[in-house]
Amino acid sequence: MQAFTDVVGQNGAKQQLSSALLGERHVIIVGPPGVGKTTLAKNVAKLLPAATLMDCEYHCQPDKPMCAECLTKKSKPANIPGTDRFVRVQGSPDLTVEDLLGDIDPSKALQYGPTSKEAFTPGKIFKANQGVLFFDELNRCPEKLQNALLQVLEEGHATLGSHDVNIPANFIFIGTMNPEETAATEKLSDVFLDRFDVVKLSWPDNLQDELSIVHKHAQTFAQFPDKLLEATITFVRSLRDNKDLIKHPSVRASIGLYERASAHAQLHKRNVGAQDVAIVLASVLAHRIELKPSVQKTSEDFLEKAFEDFTHATPDLSGEGL
Repeated sequence: MQAFTDVVGQNGAKQQLSSALLGERHVIIVGPPGVGKTTLAKNVAKLLPAATLMDCEYHCQPDKPMCAECLTKKSKPANIPGTDRFVRVQGSPDLTVEDLLGDIDPSKALQYGPTSKEAFTPGKIFKANQGVLFFDELNRCPEKLQNALLQVLEEGHATLGSHDVNIPANFIFIGTMNPEETAATEKLSDVFLDRFDVVKLSWPDNLQDELSIVHKHAQTFAQFPDKLLEATITFVRSLRDNKDLIKHPSVRASIGLYERASAHAQLHKRNVGAQDVAIVLASVLAHRIELKPSVQKTSEDFLEKAFEDFTHATPDLSGEGL
């Protein structure tokens, strides 16, 4: 899909996301680390056309002023680009309802009244009005916050305790999550998931796509022969199919191997060779994989043996002096 040019490949997911956005559907993008979930979501901001809205923090519609700033004539119409209507929230166990929705300022409540808009200090979601709220690592937020979001997603306004604050919240919600992680994550409830469509991303479809990603994002310190690089990335991709692993290396691992091997070769004033890849292999990959309990090896020993076996079977590596 031409629309999502920042992400290499993933054409099926791009089509799914395009139709979801056209239908103004809330979406959760699910996939392993490093496959472009965040990049794909950020790309949405570039697709949002500029709109004539008030220059307040809520992006009120000119004919429907809703916030205190607009009601007191302190804002004016402006051409607001899509990138300014894209708000990111990072999922965390420490994130509170008040962080996301906002809260009543006691001093302003005494001055203007407890249910007045002037007494309300907005949270992040209202700043995504007429735009996109991007919630990264959605399943890291506590269940209480999921419940607080339900009303906003369904009705477009929030109730804070006994206060009904009817502030516009007309946005598309895009969340991301990693299905493989369980630590410090919360199960998303069925009633919460029922508000979303799910778009799934996978590892790069083929070697050429992954090579394109590496060339696009990695720094180069020394010349990395094409055949050697193809063999190196093929080794990383082979680990994703290895039956002994329950956690697999991401595309960031491929980028890391390219950069570290390239930097190591530069330190020795030479082009990258297989020995440079072998030397940095454990440093880049060992913490990015997890072995099944039945495998009686350390990650470092496992990688050393796997790379040795792969090298002997791969001419572009075995001829590099290992």
